[in-house]
Amino acid sequence: MFGVLRKKPIDKIVEVLGKEKVNTSLVERKLYSYDATPIPIERALPSAVVFPESHEDVVKLVKVCYEEDIPIFPRGAGSGLTGGAVPTSERGVVVSFERMNSFEVNVDNATAEVQPGVITSQFQEYVEKLGLFYPPDPSSFKYSTLGGNIAENAGGPRCLKYGVTREYVLGLTAVIKEGQTIRTGNPVIKDVAGYDITKLLVGSEGTLGLITSATLKLIPKPKARATALALFNRLEDVGKAVTKIFTSGIFPSALEFMDEDAIRAVEDYKPVGLPRVSALLLIEVDGSPSSVQEDIRDIKNLLEPMGIEVKTAQSKEEEEKLWSARKSLGPALGNLKTGKINEDIVIPRIYLSEAIPEFRKVAKKYDLMMVIFGHIGDGNLHVNLLYDKANREEEERAERAVDEVFEIALKYNGSITGEHGVGLTKKKFLQWQFGPAGYELLKGIKRLFDPKNLFNPGKVIEA
Repeated sequence: MFGVLRKKPIDKIVEVLGKEKVNTSLVERKLYSYDATPIPIERALPSAVVFPESHEDVVKLVKVCYEEDIPIFPRGAGSGLTGGAVPTSERGVVVSFERMNSFEVNVDNATAEVQPGVITSQFQEYVEKLGLFYPPDPSSFKYSTLGGNIAENAGGPRCLKYGVTREYVLGLTAVIKEGQTIRTGNPVIKDVAGYDITKLLVGSEGTLGLITSATLKLIPKPKARATALALFNRLEDVGKAVTKIFTSGIFPSALEFMDEDAIRAVEDYKPVGLPRVSALLLIEVDGSPSSVQEDIRDIKNLLEPMGIEVKTAQSKEEEEKLWSARKSLGPALGNLKTGKINEDIVIPRIYLSEAIPEFRKVAKKYDLMMVIFGHIGDGNLHVNLLYDKANREEEERAERAVDEVFEIALKYNGSITGEHGVGLTKKKFLQWQFGPAGYELLKGIKRLFDPKNLFNPGKVIEA
């Protein structure tokens, strides 16, 4: 008598979801094995790419994966820079949420219920037409998804004034071990019942479960914005200027820093007429039409006596051109060198004037080109180490330099990441930041939510 043939795990997924939601073609699996991480990392060709269309689909998928020990690699738009969406097991499946892309706005309550596949910019444009505002603005906002933003706790220039993604997530629906559903939070501003599991899931990079919907807080849309450029002939004056602005009572909505090499890179890539100076600050203020003009005028009066030239954008088109220059800095660096390691460290503002020269010393020590830009108002700097991909010895020097960049950030009570997440590329440094006891707590949380280590295994911590 013949035994019953056991179904393959992928066949079980097809059976519960339907073959139109499961793709096993080599091309599709190859495409979904990459994200935007610019450096070589460990990756695998997944056994399938799954496209759920509802919360129920995700529950069914996780049940099968937990029964069959199939690793699950959730994915938004693949715009992450630390390998968070990259599969690391050929047995695993990539879960793309691109078909779960609906949302509903409650204007009266100033909240929205969103699925993870909603494109960030499309959501922002929609709510702004209603007079509301969703501030988080990562550089990838044109194509990144809200689910990916939540998984990474994404930031952006506006986070200086308005906070990161976490500040706008009031509640979540997620699927955890064995296909169990949990609902956290409520569509209210004040809720202190129990532990804050919502905030725990935000930024967890898909390692604790799969988020299927989120309740987001919206705020009133600012009536006006204004943008100015502050131009520096001496790099050391930047920190003094930032301090001057913050101690004056002015609270910019964004305060972006670019050094000389960053300015050169963006002008070579996409010229917008930025002057060639040692550094610049891109300053945005928002509020009422009268208050923004007053703020810009006060900034000029504060900085010009310090010998710092301040130019104001005279039109919306000019403002957009300046911000497009800042947003295009990442790809612009590709014109300087073929390889790039971009670390988004955070340092308290009071130490920036000491830390930036130390970063420069690291670049000199390893004979590397370093470009620094970022959200200087909240101390979130993008320290870019550039190298030639064809020169393995130079690449190894860049990798050694990264360790020292993180050592400097932690020495000044900073963080190894402000918005890019940990993913694959920063795992060892997370232990440096949390210490042995803190790291053990992280591992315990992971085991509680995912005892089989199937949700995005290999990312963030070693379970």
